[in-house]
Amino acid sequence: MENIIEVKELAKVFGNQKALESVDFHVKKGEIFGFLGPSGSGKTTTIKILTGQLTATSGTATIFGEPVSQLKKSEYRSRFGVLTDSSGLYERLSIYDNLKLYCDLYNVPSSEIDKVLDVVNLRQDQSKRVSTLSKGMAQRVTLARALIHKPELLFLDEPTSALDPGNSLHIHKGLRRLNEMGTTIFLTTHDMQEAELLCNRIAFLDGGKIQLLDTPKKLKQRFSDSTITVELATQERVVLSAGAEGADRLFDYMNNNQVVTVHSNEPTLGEIFVQVTGRELA
Repeated sequence: MENIIEVKELAKVFGNQKALESVDFHVKKGEIFGFLGPSGSGKTTTIKILTGQLTATSGTATIFGEPVSQLKKSEYRSRFGVLTDSSGLYERLSIYDNLKLYCDLYNVPSSEIDKVLDVVNLRQDQSKRVSTLSKGMAQRVTLARALIHKPELLFLDEPTSALDPGNSLHIHKGLRRLNEMGTTIFLTTHDMQEAELLCNRIAFLDGGKIQLLDTPKKLKQRFSDSTITVELATQERVVLSAGAEGADRLFDYMNNNQVVTVHSNEPTLGEIFVQVTGRELA
């Protein structure tokens, strides 16, 4: 599968502070790639380098097979979208008028506005002035703006950090639909549940370095203790090994109609992150 992003030995230093150090990864065309880490781990710095807002100290990064320095050219700017905390909106204008400006900029028909407002659950609020919006609503407007031209590649920096669970779920559904239509998504988040719901692969970033990179399923399998928990009709919970002895005991419980539920004891992504880095993600 074609790689839409390739990063090799990427490093960024601010004064005496190393923000990124020897970062290597690639993002396949059509996937949702999660870049996970706590605040200050280097997630936003990486996005700013990949979108041409910052210059790397060393290493290489290519998008669409071209150096990121080429992204400032108009033919590339229209191929990707970006949502970051610094995404500015015109506060005196309405939601609709903000999006109309971007339709004009990207030669997109204004009929697309209602579609992206549905994705971010703001269609009923399109006449509201941006200056009157809550932080969460404004964040959804910037996301709608990033989606308006149906980019091939979408960079999302903590897209649901200010949203309630209901609106987060609405955004997740919209992002899945967009991805199914062919958009590759590079997602930074410190929400492990969000990453597990959305991402094909994830990288754990800590201290400017990638600590782990794989699919959520393979990461959980790698750190699993290979046990299962069986809930019995007596409400007792029994932990069994995955070996022959555990299988024999489970068979006995099932033979006696004692089993209510069985589930594997895979760790959460958050627990894996703590195990690898020794620190909480938040």
